[in-house]
Amino acid sequence: MCGRFIITDTASDLAAMFDVEHEGESLPEPSWNIKPTEKIPIVLESAKTGPVVRRLEAARWSLVPSFATELQSSFPTFNARAETAAVKSSFKSSVVSRRALVPATGYYEWRTVGAVKTPYFIHSDDGLPLAFAGLYSWWRNPALAEDDPARWVLSATILTQDAVGPLAALHDRMPVILAEEWWDQWLDPRTMGDQALIDAAVAASREAGESLRFHEVAPVRGDGPELIEPVGAPSPL
Repeated sequence: MCGRFIITDTASDLAAMFDVEHEGESLPEPSWNIKPTEKIPIVLESAKTGPVVRRLEAARWSLVPSFATELQSSFPTFNARAETAAVKSSFKSSVVSRRALVPATGYYEWRTVGAVKTPYFIHSDDGLPLAFAGLYSWWRNPALAEDDPARWVLSATILTQDAVGPLAALHDRMPVILAEEWWDQWLDPRTMGDQALIDAAVAASREAGESLRFHEVAPVRGDGPELIEPVGAPSPL
């Protein structure tokens, strides 16, 4: 977890929802089947000069640490375990001051029984979007020229925790979901992040995690709203 998720809100919807002051370029369109390494919208705050600015940016979903020598990694970085992110070399510098929110309408998880994997769609109990706790990083591509606008790559990962509530019977992991009262503290780059901050975020996310709902869906292929229809649901036509 979490290896596929969906976001059905437009960039303008997300900007309004998260009180964004600056919308980046080339923000991705809504999708019902987002995969690792694809572009996702993330909310972050920057404060290099002047006041803190909340931004909505497009990021590669699989974090590339600043010390990496190439874009692709030999191990997956689209998720980061909340229990160890503050000490793992790939994530610890991002924990300190490069934390993000990853908006999501919901996500997919597969329940495994023997050799059979059954997909489920997981979402909020009220249908409102979720805010996953994330981390981000800027990576400079050494293969590109200094004046190449593509030389800087923004990437992100989603923090995960032990599953809580009914979800624990479906899968052992789930994303860390932050309530709105946590957004400012999590995003503020002036707040020095550490394991204590992550642990507090995980504890605060328990209520949201226990309230999630889920239902079985058909095999997740392609991209469209039909992917989240419950198995056996009547046709809308």
